Amino acid sequence: MTTAAELRSRATLWPKGNYFEDFAVGKVFEHHWGRTLTESDNIQFSALTLNYHPAYFNVPYARALGHPGAVANPMLVFLVVFGLSVEDLSEIGGAFLGVRALTFHRPVAVGETLTARSTVTAVRESDSRPREGIVTWHTEGFDEHGELLIDFLRTNLISKRPNGDLA
Repeated sequence: MTTAAELRSRATLWPKGNYFEDFAVGKVFEHHWGRTLTESDNIQFSALTLNYHPAYFNVPYARALGHPGAVANPMLVFLVVFGLSVEDLSEIGGAFLGVRALTFHRPVAVGETLTARSTVTAVRESDSRPREGIVTWHTEGFDEHGELLIDFLRTNLISKRPNGDLA
């Protein structure tokens, strides 16, 4: 019988994310898969964040406001699009430095599928952290028809390759 320790010893470490040296201004990342926002996602997120706007929970109320059904909590939309970008942009590690220029282009309906794309807009060395650099991306979130739903700029400290290794 194979033990867990034996299985772990045979496992291959699969590197994830990109190092600072992998980013150049203009490089575009089409983030994988996408994510459909379900009713349970919306209700649970809204309840856990104490955001009880009736349009997120009450279909007749949302319809009275002119929506076809329940509206997805905008912060859920933001965090899903942000999350879709993490594997490509910041999974390697480094401090999150902030988001700016966050724009919601239209309400998102529960049941829509979100996809994301990010473009590198700035890359620079860190003055105070020689083993990290600072990278900014413009991230856009789209519906399943390619319509722009949300966009923002986000900045992170990103680790440099260990010992200056090349890819």
